[in-house]
Amino acid sequence: MTDLPRRRLHPLSPFLHSIRQLVALVAVISWQGFANLGVARFLGVVVLILIGAVIFSVVTWRFTGYEVTGRELRIYEGTFSRRVRTIPLERLQSVEVVRPFLAQLTGLAELRLEVVGGGKAEAPLAYLTVSEASSLRTHLLELANGPVVRAESEPHGPEPVLYAARDEDLLLSQALTPEVIFLPIAAAFVVVQFELAGSFGFIAIASMVTALIGVLVRPVRRVTRNWRCTLTERESRLHVRRGLTETHSQTVPVQRVQAVTVTWPLIWRPKRWLKATVDIAAQGSQGSDPDDHEATTLLPVATLDEAREVIPWLLPRVAGELAPVDIAALPLSGVPSRAVWLAPLARRVLAAGVTPHVFATVDGLLTRRLRLVPYARIQSVRVQQGPMQRRLGLATVHVDVAGAPPASAPERDLAEAFELARELSLRARLARSA
Repeated sequence: MTDLPRRRLHPLSPFLHSIRQLVALVAVISWQGFANLGVARFLGVVVLILIGAVIFSVVTWRFTGYEVTGRELRIYEGTFSRRVRTIPLERLQSVEVVRPFLAQLTGLAELRLEVVGGGKAEAPLAYLTVSEASSLRTHLLELANGPVVRAESEPHGPEPVLYAARDEDLLLSQALTPEVIFLPIAAAFVVVQFELAGSFGFIAIASMVTALIGVLVRPVRRVTRNWRCTLTERESRLHVRRGLTETHSQTVPVQRVQAVTVTWPLIWRPKRWLKATVDIAAQGSQGSDPDDHEATTLLPVATLDEAREVIPWLLPRVAGELAPVDIAALPLSGVPSRAVWLAPLARRVLAAGVTPHVFATVDGLLTRRLRLVPYARIQSVRVQQGPMQRRLGLATVHVDVAGAPPASAPERDLAEAFELARELSLRARLARSA
């Protein structure tokens, strides 16, 4: 039997939701309002808000649940307006077990589902017990992709560790980012401006502190999200565990990885560090900032040797074996010398090439980027020419993949571009039919 009868979420779920809502509502009340109401009235308002939030959450909890019928996951939600959301499991991309700080204190977890064409987590189930969340994740992935390794709570022995982030490297890598490096310079500039204007007071200090906190949010978020990041493997499946204030446990569906991107930021190059991310088919991630989708980051900070060991695991198997792709020895070719008129600084960086298993491109002047696209994931191939490219006999080859930015090989010789497009189309057709 693969069906699961309708179940409710954990009884503590409405109270955890109420706490979050209470914090948000109390934050709306300004300090001026606190001064006008007084301590007693202010506390009374807070208590009324808490009681109302708890009542609303309890009523919502009674009508919220899930069930698995056939190859569908049905999620019931709504209080005044009832809604049943049906998720076909063949569209399921990944299932992630997330434990926010409050959930960790109560021994609960949240289940987040990513589906094809979804812009965000599809109706997250919050909250379940850790064992129930792990069991449900395994069950859903089994129905979607076939048998998977059981949850980490079940005794199977230690999993082989492919990569483990070092805490000191993660901290230093985020200290070596433009936001942090230029922060003292920006702060000093603001202080000097206020001093010269003679208006350096409480408002100026508060504004500067607020701006500094806003700048530091992204590097701090990267640290807390990727803390103790560990990548393990069992039965040809990858598992990612990470997080400080919010822990994540995710099974990476390798068979649905659309592309792999390896980046070398300029500031990291003296340390010989890099970062590796994967694109999984999801409409919401297309054309977006990778920092907004840190769930796809598998190697937050790693060495070249570590990446050479892990990258083959992210690509389709060849006759059941790992694809022999070495990112340090790819057969790439540069662009013609006349491309200097269109890319005077980046001409020596631009490169592209075909390997037996992936299409590879390299671009980026300050932040070097290597993009690998398995042939079976190619949706279409385009050759594009701009006015200046037509004069110089150059063209750009775009390789489109589902739910992710395309891989582009710019400033190629025109004849080479058409030959490359023809070969990529042929390899993609053969890979999909294999």
